Amino acid sequence: MDNSNVIEIDNVKKQYRLGTIGGGTLRGDLQSWWARVRHKEDPNSMVGSKQYGRNEKFMALDGVSFNVKKGETIGLIGGNGAGKSTLLKLLSRVTAPTEGELRIKGRVSSMLEVGTGFHGELTGRENVYLNGAILGMKRREVDEKIEDIIEFSECRQFIDTPVKRYSSGMFVKLAFSVAAHLNSDIMLMDEVLAVGDMAFQKKCIDKMISVARDEGKTIIYVSHNMQTIRQLCNRCIVLRKGKVIFNGDVDKAIDIYLRNDEITSKLFNDFTDCHKFNFLTDKVMMDSLEILGKENCRFKDSEKLRFRLSFRCNEDVEKLSFRMMIHNSDQMVMATSSCIDFMSCKAGESYKRIFEMDVTPLASGVYKVLPVLFELNEIGGVIDADGVYPGLVFEHEKTTQLDWKCNLYGDTVLEDMICVG
Repeated sequence: MDNSNVIEIDNVKKQYRLGTIGGGTLRGDLQSWWARVRHKEDPNSMVGSKQYGRNEKFMALDGVSFNVKKGETIGLIGGNGAGKSTLLKLLSRVTAPTEGELRIKGRVSSMLEVGTGFHGELTGRENVYLNGAILGMKRREVDEKIEDIIEFSECRQFIDTPVKRYSSGMFVKLAFSVAAHLNSDIMLMDEVLAVGDMAFQKKCIDKMISVARDEGKTIIYVSHNMQTIRQLCNRCIVLRKGKVIFNGDVDKAIDIYLRNDEITSKLFNDFTDCHKFNFLTDKVMMDSLEILGKENCRFKDSEKLRFRLSFRCNEDVEKLSFRMMIHNSDQMVMATSSCIDFMSCKAGESYKRIFEMDVTPLASGVYKVLPVLFELNEIGGVIDADGVYPGLVFEHEKTTQLDWKCNLYGDTVLEDMICVG
């Protein structure tokens, strides 16, 4: 192993068998085997479940190779099912690779999911000592750290309460505090900060930056929040379908991720196969919606979100307008914006309109947009004409100091959209 590396991953593969393995009893396994021999239905399978053959496999990781040096903070990004969590489990020695080698130098602390490494019947204080013992620390060493751990976790009032009574947020606060303060050389973090409140997330990011810079700890951080990746990481690895597709500069990695990931980057220019949302009338149909003037779909506070809508009318409509509902990656509605101008359109004709919108009030993050065409009826009521979900995706990067504080519950109404062409 190279002296400058603390992690070396060489052509690592991890394969899983699909379906249930074993029936729980020898009798059940024999029954299932005999049914397969006779090409009959498995008597121990759940009704309606898919039957997998013995050779059906899934490659969670397929030939992953990279090295990590001491003190590096590595961002690990990719869509769901890319292999991020599987890789961290291999590094944590929760499971072993099917092929390839992993070489790790130093103690590893990890947060793979809420409550990992905690015993529910033990108190918070007892779990701190338990985690220290797992890392090979002596009680004296944990004694020196315990007050800092409790103070950082903000759980002092509950530290002598069994952790089975903790909320998920309290679990995360204490678990992160333990991982950050105990004597580990490598920290593995898997999206768990998403459970904590915004102020604590910022506190955790600052702590990770501090321990990497001042204590030389190595951090591998998995997140779908690109702003925290930018704040923390000095290198980024993009995974897709179990393979490394990029390893290098953070901004370039994020651009590749946003362009390639089917959940967060596709700009549904063709709406033919998209899900119709709130479809109440077939008078108007949207054909396409696309962002203009940006290749990477990333907007800062000073930039307007410009997009072009193409639609066609099946019937005459006197008062037609357009609104956008903005969702975060958890499908929560974060903001709405409507065009104040109404237009009339003729049956059988197609139209294109360009709009612009100020997204400054939004916090940093990746957003999906639901566009809806609607008409105003004769008594002033609104009737949704056509909507498609999701219409487009963009990333907003805040440059003001309001980050971490705004627009948590979707009660924001953005300024009205303006039709500019």
